[in-house]
Amino acid sequence: MSAPAEPGRIGPNAITRMAEALELLAGAQARDAIFEEAGLTHHLATPPTRMVPDDEVALLHAAVFAHLGVARGRAIGVEAGRRTGAYLLGHRIPKLARWLLPLLPRRLALNILLKAIERHAWTFAGRGVFTWKATSEGFELSLENNPVSRKIWAEEAVCDYYGATFETLFRALAGPNIRVEETECAAASDPRCVFRVTL
Repeated sequence: MSAPAEPGRIGPNAITRMAEALELLAGAQARDAIFEEAGLTHHLATPPTRMVPDDEVALLHAAVFAHLGVARGRAIGVEAGRRTGAYLLGHRIPKLARWLLPLLPRRLALNILLKAIERHAWTFAGRGVFTWKATSEGFELSLENNPVSRKIWAEEAVCDYYGATFETLFRALAGPNIRVEETECAAASDPRCVFRVTL
């Protein structure tokens, strides 16, 4: 098992891919205003290359939703999540796994992949707690104390960043028709964020 990172820290994709998605979908001016509102303009001047405090991720996502609203905030999260998934596929998933997993039955491939994700959950959950279990439809992923939803209050699920990241990985490595949907969200007063994975 890999050694855990310093508690409460997350990989820099949660910042850098959000910056890219904001510039693409909302424009550089809105991106700059949101990073300033979150107190993170230093990350625009020098994009982070190491783990960042998970509170910074929470502040950035909250600023996106406050500045752009729920619908646009969710769209930004989807784009940033897809970009994060693509980065992980290109830089973090071993070449052998990228070749082997798509050859396996979907449920088996996802089971192997989720065990690996669980071992490395400290890289994306920060102080949060990631768990998963098999279901009749596929799998259920759970994230308690989720940094993305930690400072957001909404009437619907808002953690599209994680949902799109998972879906991008799962579709590339286990099957193109796999879907990930957030069914419970802490931002909407649920006790945890839950993602349903259907095969």
